[in-house]
Formats: sequence, structure tokens, C-alpha cells
Amino acid sequence: MDGPILTELEQLLGPRAVRAPGFADLRDATEAQGLAGRADAVALPETVEQVTALVAWCCERRVPLVPRGGGTGFAGGAVPLQGGVVVSLERMARVRAFDPLQWRIHVEAGLTTAELRRHARESGLVYPPDPGAAESSQIGGNIATNAGGPHAFKYGVTGAWVTGLEAVVPPGEVVRVGGPVRKDVAGYDLLHLLVGSEGTLGVITAAWLRLIPAPEASLPVVGLYAGVQQGCEAIQRALASGIVPAAVEYLDAATLEAAGRSFPWEVPGAPGLMVIAEADGSRAEAEAGRTALEEALVEDALALHAPAAAGDIDRLWRWRDGVSLAVTARLGGKLSEDIVVPLESLAEAITGTVEIGRRHGLEACSWGHAGDGNLHSSFQLRADDPDQVQRARRAAGELFDMALRLRGSVTGEHGIGIVKAGQLRRQWPARAVELHRAVKAAFDPLGIMNPGKKTP
Repeated sequence: MDGPILTELEQLLGPRAVRAPGFADLRDATEAQGLAGRADAVALPETVEQVTALVAWCCERRVPLVPRGGGTGFAGGAVPLQGGVVVSLERMARVRAFDPLQWRIHVEAGLTTAELRRHARESGLVYPPDPGAAESSQIGGNIATNAGGPHAFKYGVTGAWVTGLEAVVPPGEVVRVGGPVRKDVAGYDLLHLLVGSEGTLGVITAAWLRLIPAPEASLPVVGLYAGVQQGCEAIQRALASGIVPAAVEYLDAATLEAAGRSFPWEVPGAPGLMVIAEADGSRAEAEAGRTALEEALVEDALALHAPAAAGDIDRLWRWRDGVSLAVTARLGGKLSEDIVVPLESLAEAITGTVEIGRRHGLEACSWGHAGDGNLHSSFQLRADDPDQVQRARRAAGELFDMALRLRGSVTGEHGIGIVKAGQLRRQWPARAVELHRAVKAAFDPLGIMNPGKKTP
């Protein structure tokens, strides 16, 4: 390896824990937008002691440090902008403690979401957060972005399941907040300052997580509707049905055009909206919930599907997980943002996404977590066409304008990263932005932790 940073880090951490940056280390899921960074080295610590030494070394030399999980983010949060060191947590993937009778688990940050869920499932438990790319996304990255997923409607985003954190913060000290407890109001909520902090306050190295008994049954209902308005009215009826659905998802017409050919059942005509709602609980609760959802969704439906066999239900959710890839494959790339609006404005945001795309000469679509008012509004593009990428970025700016006009937020899941740099100044009052900066300065006075991200 060449370069003074690489040489010094080899001496500090050992040669197995350092490598030269590769193509994948400088990018995340924003690659289609042309976002790529630069770094001098990648550190791959195996222990919290190595992370502590690394943070101290970076602080002493004022070297930027960018924590990285699975690299599945859509906001450029793990893209290094100013050189320095990328710290990958992939080798810190151990389960430190698992107490199934206490419904809790203590894991390191590099454990993948899928592996965590497998551990829980083997003991009849479930870790409910289900962000995409579960086989690649890591728990530390999920916590750093406060990731969501389809079942966040009933069960909440990642932060709702974190009871304790271990993090290394400048100038190189381990901070442990919370732990294997269910309640803790001893001080300011430092735990939830670290949750969603996108690596700008410290390096999350481990977490205590809550688990719950797995529901006996989960039964989805799928409704297809001629237009956006009919579909959104069906969503409102589902939420007024008297049950709390585990998930309430939607896909618009253009999304169905891209992904509908692989849908497990017939898609009649050219529907304007698909709604997927799911009931769970005991077998009796799930069946009663499914009946209530069927009654809510059947009105105005072009077709209604209510799969009951486990294989059919798995096929449905595997198809839903693949929607983003199907949209990307249509032209080879996309710019996808995760705005949030009040539920009563969902129909306006769905149609508004398509109109914004049309104004910029781009094919546009959206899908997402309808119950939360969370849209994945996407502009399809050819990644090798700089003009399309620039038009898509301008379209995203209009998308953020629309979200704020509708009393929503510029991000519900992906975070601010670099893609939404400066948006907090528009969404928050000035004093709130000042407090945000003050938190950053208190944790990271030198400004070396993931610089250029999150804070305005």
C-alpha cells in the first residue's frame, strides 16, 4: 500500500484492518446520479478498541472519517466527500448476547438486517423493522439513518427498537447509553440523537435491540383501482376499518407498468393504483383483520387478491421488494427520493410526482408506504446521460418544494446525506437549525465526522 495515511493506519490497526479504497467504497445507491467520493484509506476494525484508536488518530490529525455500513443508502450518506478514512463495520458482525426469553439481543453494527432477523426467527421472535436490501444493509447503517420499511406503519422505524447504543465519539472515547432495559429517562436522549445521525456524531459500534414474539399469521390483501383517487380513498377506508394494519403500501400506474409483469396474479387492464394492506397477529386476529381489510378495499376495486398460502404470501412480498430494481431496469437508472406528506395529501403528491417529471421531460413514478404518507418518488433516467441526471436533480428540488407545501418532510427514511444538503434550512425554523448545529459541535468540535452531511 502507498501513501502516509495507509502506512500509519497499518501500523495502528494492523495490515489486515486496512486497505486501499476500491470502487464500491466510494459510492452507494446514488451511483446512478453520478455521486462518487474520494478517500485515502478504508479501515476495517474488528473491535471497539480498534475503532477508538482510529477515531483518536483521525482527531489528532484532523483527518475526515466516514462510517459505512452496507452502502445501500439513497442519500449519499456513506459517500466520502473530503478524502480521509472510510471506516467499514463489516467485520464487526458478532452477536454479543441473545436473550430470547427477555426478547432482546445485543449485536455489533456490521450484522446484516437479514442475519438479525434469522436469529430472531429461530427462537420464535421477530425484529420488525424491514428496510430494503436486508441481505446487504447493516444494523449500524439502519440505526444511523433510522431506516423504515413497509411494516413501519404498525411497528415503527428502527429507532423504536433500539434500547441501548455503544458508539465511539471524538476525541476517541466509547460512550454507552441505554442498554438491556425497556425504560430509561435518566438524562437527555443521547441515544436518539445518535439514531438517525448519519455518522456525523460518532461511529455506532453495537446496539441493544428489542424483539417481540412473531405473529402467528400475516395475511395480505391487494386491491387494484382505476385511478389514484379511488385507491387513496380505499387506503382511508382501510385505516378506518377498526384494525391496525401491519403494512399499507401503494404502487402507482407507472410503477406497475415497470414491475407488473412479474406480479404473482393477474393485473387487469391498466390500473392507476395498487394497494397492499396486511393484517397480522394470532390466526384468529389475522383472519378477522383480513376480512375487515377486504371489506374496506373491495369498493371500487378492479380486482382483489387475498393470498392465504405461505408460499403465495412470500411471493407477494418478494415481488414488492423487487419493485425498485424493476423501475431502475426500465432505463438503467433512477433518482428516487423519499418525501413524506400528511395522508390526506397522498393523492396530490402521487399525481404531483408525475407532473413534475413531465415538466422536466422525464418518466416519473412513485410507490411506497401509504399508511405513513411516505412516497418513493422516482425519476427514471439513463445513468450515462448527464443532461437527464441534471434534469432529475432539478425535478427533485421541485419534489421537495411540493412536500413542504403539503406540510410534509423532504425525507422519511433515507436521511439528508449529501443529496438533500441545505434542505433543513428550508424545512426548519432558524433557531431549530442553530440547535442542530450546536449538537454537531458538542459531539464533533473538529468537524471530522462525515463532514458535509446532515447538518446545514
